[in-house]
Amino acid sequence: MTAAPLDRPEVAELRLSAFAGHRSAVLPLGPVTLIAGPSGSGKSSALRAYAALGRLSAGEELADVFADPVACVPERARADGQRRRGFRIGCTVDGPAGAVRLDLAVQAEPELRVVGERLTLGPLVLLETALRDPSRSVVQAAWYTGGNAQVTRGPLPDDRLGTALLPLRVAGRTDGQRLVLAAAEQVVVALRSAFACDPKPGLMRRPLPPGRVGDGRLLGGCENLAAVLWRTREECGNRHARLVAEVRKGCAGRVDDVLVTEADDGSLHAFLDRGDGVRTPVGRLGDGELRHLALALVLLTGPGVLEVDTVAEVPAAYQAFTVLGDRFDRALDRHQLRALTALAGEMCERGHVRFVGAVGDAAGAVGLDGVTVVDLERDGT
Repeated sequence: MTAAPLDRPEVAELRLSAFAGHRSAVLPLGPVTLIAGPSGSGKSSALRAYAALGRLSAGEELADVFADPVACVPERARADGQRRRGFRIGCTVDGPAGAVRLDLAVQAEPELRVVGERLTLGPLVLLETALRDPSRSVVQAAWYTGGNAQVTRGPLPDDRLGTALLPLRVAGRTDGQRLVLAAAEQVVVALRSAFACDPKPGLMRRPLPPGRVGDGRLLGGCENLAAVLWRTREECGNRHARLVAEVRKGCAGRVDDVLVTEADDGSLHAFLDRGDGVRTPVGRLGDGELRHLALALVLLTGPGVLEVDTVAEVPAAYQAFTVLGDRFDRALDRHQLRALTALAGEMCERGHVRFVGAVGDAAGAVGLDGVTVVDLERDGT
């Protein structure tokens, strides 16, 4: 049974207080959100910030998440007396615990580390950390306890998101502690299951060698498209039929089916079945057609088919799954963009997925129900 919408935590707002080209930016997020703006307006950096929060929520270290942290610092940010510069990002997550805010301050120079984190629910501060001693690789943390002792204090590592570590440090014996755990879990569940997707036609055109088939989960660049098409066709006929119907909307000419064959050497080859025995290798398709096929597959599948890190201890029905589509409209014409956005809206309405895409122009989605458009140039975010 599908969980009621309020049971599933969802990221309602992304905040880029000081990140790359953004200053004091607040981006509202709906089930389907298109972040629009010209080149250089910060669309891709907004998605990178979201993806970074997701990876930190999964427990990854700062150095792995931010390979080039200086690039995240606003260009005109001035260093302090100790030559320190950094960036700040955050989000609001709606769910059973209420509207929980996470705000994170990261020092990028002279060394990468967390210097402050706040987890709040309304006026109540559930977790607050601060860098007190730069010579130590820890931040001092205080989390809400309630009862006689309002807070508990202790050190947390300065290379991880404290919110993700709270289940290891908070006992959950008091009502206050249980509230902290519920809020932390809500944020982690909402952020963690994110799939950053930017299909690369040049990679999808190549036959998939036997050694690259893997476990049948789609990679972010969709280079193993043939293996996933093979898997989904075998596992769910209804879903495959719906995929074929969507491919017809984005590909020129007749499309009867989408097929995958295995060559003698074990490599996989994908085709469009044109009927009457005619098959078109996907390598002959245009970039827009290939991207339309791959993105439709992403929207019609889910975490079990995509290369995404879910929360194993939380039932899938209670997890938020978000597709991050950087350069979503690249090589797509207006008809293809509208068809894919409508498909995203349908899947979101079913509670299947949430979608955040970066586009140069969102005009192709005008009039579609349930689509939130954030225009970075018009809204001044």
